[in-house]
Amino acid sequence: MADGVFKGRTAIVTGGARGIGLACAAKIAAGGGRLALWDRDMDRARQSAAALGDAIAVEVDVTNEGSIDAALDTTARQLAPPDILVASAGITGPNATVANYPVDAWKQVIDINLTGVFLCNRAISPAMAKRGWGRIVNIASVAGKEGNPNASAYSASKAGVIGLTKSLGKELATSGVLVNCVAPAVVKTELFSQMTEQHIQYMLSKIPMNRFGEVEEVAEMVAWLASPLCTFSTAATFDLSGGRATY
Repeated sequence: MADGVFKGRTAIVTGGARGIGLACAAKIAAGGGRLALWDRDMDRARQSAAALGDAIAVEVDVTNEGSIDAALDTTARQLAPPDILVASAGITGPNATVANYPVDAWKQVIDINLTGVFLCNRAISPAMAKRGWGRIVNIASVAGKEGNPNASAYSASKAGVIGLTKSLGKELATSGVLVNCVAPAVVKTELFSQMTEQHIQYMLSKIPMNRFGEVEEVAEMVAWLASPLCTFSTAATFDLSGGRATY
């Protein structure tokens, strides 16, 4: 990635306080970008923003339109209207069979992982299109392509993110706004604490490289997709699966 590739650009990263989101934010910051870390955990978000330099922490509930609008207004006032959105906020939900999956947990996973991405894309993309330039990168998962047993809500939510990305990318294809998503296999983050050890080992067994992904590896691909260097890719899904993905 060229030095200063993000100079003059403002990026919003949802779930930016930790994990994949923070790694993506750090990569954009290293390229000279301004960052707004959107997160529910303000203590952690403030710490992360302070470590990045030209960054702010913005409290947001990605499932709430009013909260997103307020966060967008805060970002525009304190930094600038966003040029880049990395939609990374998400949860795994419990590990259970479909027959035993709690309905409330299903709704929560879909609400955060899919509806939250939709609401952020919906709120931010029109102004990007008006300005004639933008990059949106949604964080999906290989689970959305293949489906993981005992993770139906997570798999369904990430399949939805892939479909949403393809739809929006086609809608904005001539606007200067490129919309893509990445589909990692399991990546070592704090989300491991939400999964059973059996489920973690199942996912590892599916990766031919026989290791988990690193957040920095995801950030490298996201940074390219979010940059001016990406010019002819939109409505696409990019795998980071260590060989697991089969299509």
